[in-house]
Amino acid sequence: MTAARVRLLARTASALLAGEVAGRTQRGAEADAATPQQRRAVALRQAFESLGPLYIKVGQILSTRPDFVSPTTMAELETLHDRASVTPFAMMEPVLREELGASWRSRFSFLETARPLGSASLAQVYEGVLRNGRPVVVKVQRPGVTAVMDADMRVLRRVARTVARRAPRFNATVDLETMIAVVFDSMRPELDFRLEAQNMDAARHTIHSFSTLDVPEVVHATRRTLIQTLAPGSNIRSADRSSFKEEDRIAIGRDLLGFMYRGYFEQRFFHADPHPGNILVRPGDKASIIDWGMVGRIDRRMSMSLVLILLGLAQNDGTAAARAWIEMSNPTSWADLAGFTSDIAILVPKIAATSLDDLNFGTTLTDVLKCSTKRGIQSSPLVSILGKSFANIDGSVRYLAPELSVTDVFVDHLRPILTHFVSEATSQSQLAQSLIEQLLLMSSSPSEARGVLRDMANRDLAINWSPTLTGIRAGVSREDRTWGVIAAVAVYLAWRARHQS
Repeated sequence: MTAARVRLLARTASALLAGEVAGRTQRGAEADAATPQQRRAVALRQAFESLGPLYIKVGQILSTRPDFVSPTTMAELETLHDRASVTPFAMMEPVLREELGASWRSRFSFLETARPLGSASLAQVYEGVLRNGRPVVVKVQRPGVTAVMDADMRVLRRVARTVARRAPRFNATVDLETMIAVVFDSMRPELDFRLEAQNMDAARHTIHSFSTLDVPEVVHATRRTLIQTLAPGSNIRSADRSSFKEEDRIAIGRDLLGFMYRGYFEQRFFHADPHPGNILVRPGDKASIIDWGMVGRIDRRMSMSLVLILLGLAQNDGTAAARAWIEMSNPTSWADLAGFTSDIAILVPKIAATSLDDLNFGTTLTDVLKCSTKRGIQSSPLVSILGKSFANIDGSVRYLAPELSVTDVFVDHLRPILTHFVSEATSQSQLAQSLIEQLLLMSSSPSEARGVLRDMANRDLAINWSPTLTGIRAGVSREDRTWGVIAAVAVYLAWRARHQS
């Protein structure tokens, strides 16, 4: 880490500490106790912005964690933006020369270098035109930013390990180091634009079924430069709704939500930061989703559990939502599962009473997350990324189509999502895996397996099974093994029928 970076971190920490001391000194003379809270939240937000992209992303994640920070701080961190002063092009040009070669200018008939389209702490973006007349955007990484990010990552890892040692109970519930690692992994493409280009290509492959949406095409990518086609329009926040036909507004809004839902539950690959600035719209054109530097990836089990949670919320079934959350999470040895189920049973009716126009899946997930942490249940760090993505896409869509119901769109896409789940579950590879798992289960009690198979053959099988929530992770019971045998037989028959067809 450079000496300048160390000094910046030290100054920022000192300023936060000095502000806290000053706030405590003044608090007794202030009538409004919320004023110091707000001042502290603003100072924290400004500190994250001054420290650059990694800390900005951490701050944005914290804005979805009511189990970490106060509502006042969450609200302030939601306003975090990655803006930076414009660096003269003369300082950026060496990056283009190193990445594209000394003749890089020959690629373009025009490049607007005096006024960038955007300036963030990681990169600056310029508008240009290729020799063939095609309008493009050129993204150029700031010199030295990778070294700064690597140094910041090392610092945060050390902080996480220190917290783990000094607060083991807290860490067992939160797993701070894993949470930070998830943020690091999601930001990797922002340090290597070739990875961002791969994300864009993958997104373009899946967006074709949504007729109103588009992703810019990658023209050329290197580690520190990215040339892509120019997306038309302005960000969705500044769009004039009256300039769009009503059916076009609604269609774009539905497709944006649907594309994200299918990403969460089918592709398990999704835009992690679909805030209004990353969605461009123009009347008569497709909406463009840009900036694929931060993406999320989840596995099949988590996506299925998430569907169950959302269905439980939509159907006012708190117990089902709680059960699905626990299955997706990792309860500690002191976890209060019954207490968590009670919390969600109280929370869900309040959510169900919310107007469909006001319901936000992202905010709802953070409410459940708060209950989970309080009850000693370690939730996947990806929940924060998901919550942020949910909240951002919901907020973005409301600028253009506020009358849309997120639950209605979710239900509309539920059938193809469930069809996808069934198709995966009955694929040859999945059936083979299930068969092997059940055979391993049977091998722990072969005599019992033979008995169950004999009873099945004689049609003389009776099972009494009363699963309870508290027994979810208590180990494999006799009843579980019995059902495992039945499942193995069913899986084998299904596999054989599929193989012979």
